[in-house]
Amino acid sequence: MKVARVRAERFGGIVELQRPRALLHVDREMMRELGEPESPLWDLPEEGPLSAPTEVHVVLSRRCAAGCKGCYVDATPQGAALPFEDACRILDELAAMGVFHVALGGGEALELDYLFAVAAHARSKGITPNLTTSGLGVDEAAARKCAVFGQINVSVDGVGPAYEKARGFDGFRHAERALRLLRAVKPEVGVNCVVSRSSFDQVPEVARLVRNLRLNELELLRFKPVGRGARLDEELTQEQARELFPMARRLVFRHRIRVKLDCSFAPMVFWHKPSRTAAAFFGVQGCVGGDVLAAVQPEGAFTGCSFTAQAAADARVEGSMKTAWPGAFREFRDYVAAAPEPCASCDYLRLCRGGCRAVSAAHGAFAAPDPGCPRVQEYRAGEMMAAAQPRLRVPRKLHVL
Repeated sequence: MKVARVRAERFGGIVELQRPRALLHVDREMMRELGEPESPLWDLPEEGPLSAPTEVHVVLSRRCAAGCKGCYVDATPQGAALPFEDACRILDELAAMGVFHVALGGGEALELDYLFAVAAHARSKGITPNLTTSGLGVDEAAARKCAVFGQINVSVDGVGPAYEKARGFDGFRHAERALRLLRAVKPEVGVNCVVSRSSFDQVPEVARLVRNLRLNELELLRFKPVGRGARLDEELTQEQARELFPMARRLVFRHRIRVKLDCSFAPMVFWHKPSRTAAAFFGVQGCVGGDVLAAVQPEGAFTGCSFTAQAAADARVEGSMKTAWPGAFREFRDYVAAAPEPCASCDYLRLCRGGCRAVSAAHGAFAAPDPGCPRVQEYRAGEMMAAAQPRLRVPRKLHVL
């Protein structure tokens, strides 16, 4: 076990391991055993927000030539981009806050001629830079430069013709070539697959591709009706939502691959009442926006996650993120304490945290329960049935004959 970095927290601290790659939450006693000095945070109650996010999604640009029909950031060939100097200054502040990882993406980050310099700057500050890419334009030279990243995931929402159906253009052969080139350089290469209504049945083929190319993970991402995706009718059906977790388990056992489920799938997983161990195996936790996770948009907005627009600060202004963090994003963090039904009475509330805030916001109410949750759907169906029942008219006086 090799420790890379340690950060004190109220409960003890977070330990980043290099081998095996992991972030561990440990108690105060373990922090002392690791030789860490006493922290002022240990004078506070153990329950409370983290001192900083552990990961920040840095959306470097809204620039991409592909034009995917469901692009979350409305990327175009002339889209906005975060200047190199701003990106580096933001990384400096995130490092000072104790952030462990940044996920660099776009748009298509590889279209930026300073991407690798940004990643190198993150490394120099002790932050691990990860990358999400379409793989378009990746050649052998670019693949070799990608060694600077930690995890690299290529977006593949279907194999062969299914890719074109999902994304709106024929790019599968480019994505597959990129995966092969990147895998030849490093082992930490995987696939991001957006699971939508039309791509759901194609996920097993993507899993087979992950196995055949000896990739290290398949991360399943839930389709969200934001950006250009708001114009598509691609949210999962009720049947698909219920089948998502059983499908993920089958893929693990059938292909012997690592399958991760993003946080927005939490309601669909916890509906099956899994053990904590089973949920942790798939990396499932509820909405971590504004707590474990934050985001920086290309225009500088510091947001609770990359799918929400409400900004707590302008990240381009020095010190703004660190100043904003302690009190920012309460709308994310306070959901559990004020959760409405059916979340309030759910045994998994503290783990699920009411599902995806971005999806709820897209349906009109940020603080409402996730409408894609099977439990929420059952609850609302019951309410509708109750409302539809004819009311018995009770006479004011009962006459006995």
